[in-house]
Amino acid sequence: MYQARFAALALACVLSASALAQNDKMTPIATPAQPAAITLNTGPLPGATTQESWHSQYNSVFARNVTVATLTPFLPAAGKGSGAAVIVAPGGGFRTLSMENEGWQVAKALADKGVAAFVLKYRLVQTPADMDAFGRAMAEMFSGTAKRPPPSADSAAEFAPQIADARAAFALVRARAAEWHVDPDRVGMLGFSAGAMLTMATTLHGQDAKPAFIGNIYGPLTAVTVPAEAPPLFVALAADDPFFANSGYGLIDSWRAAKRPVEFHLFEQGGHGFGMYPKKTTSTGWFDSYVRWLTMHGYLQAKPR
Repeated sequence: MYQARFAALALACVLSASALAQNDKMTPIATPAQPAAITLNTGPLPGATTQESWHSQYNSVFARNVTVATLTPFLPAAGKGSGAAVIVAPGGGFRTLSMENEGWQVAKALADKGVAAFVLKYRLVQTPADMDAFGRAMAEMFSGTAKRPPPSADSAAEFAPQIADARAAFALVRARAAEWHVDPDRVGMLGFSAGAMLTMATTLHGQDAKPAFIGNIYGPLTAVTVPAEAPPLFVALAADDPFFANSGYGLIDSWRAAKRPVEFHLFEQGGHGFGMYPKKTTSTGWFDSYVRWLTMHGYLQAKPR
């Protein structure tokens, strides 16, 4: 069931930037050097038999078959940090990870604003090693699941390995907070698509993770049971998103009903997976809005000692 449920979202990763390059094929590439990546303590994915691989598409890079989770720090220049930190969770339907467009580029932009950022490369559902076979498998599963409703972040079992990876990421950042000049009480999480699902699941079921603030960028807006002390929530979605724009705004309603802070940006156009791509739609402004939101909540200002 886990395999089938996320097929539509996985294909979304394959198709998300089609407006940028209709015929841009997935091309296998060598695993990029990641000298700053820190292996998390969650161990290898149980039962995994296919090794991690990478490919390029839409002038960006993606990882597949991640079996061991890592966290990569992107720190502000010395003396420029506010003390706030964000764990960044790329998307890709739990079958790929958009490591550049929804990971490294986001983290670098946050570090430039004085926020320490940490890209979480979380463990993924196994897919065929061969690129053509991967594409066929996604298309076959998509044909049978495209009309199914998105899963709810209220279901912790769906995301167990990924929640474990997120919890380990929060624990690592807090354990090394002094070294990285991070306030352990000001660590948030920002996720894209499947990464947004993981962000919500971590908030609801992550036990000791307890993000201080969260961002859901073009993830499902399914209603949830909101914790009493739920963190401030930032949401951005395009009205023409083919996956999540037509299922209502239950998540927003849930947060408001619980009287917890929430900000929601519904862009007229942008599709799914716009991330840091420089598109001509207003969705490109999501990051500037997010930074203003962080500023409003005081996360771009250092706390007085």
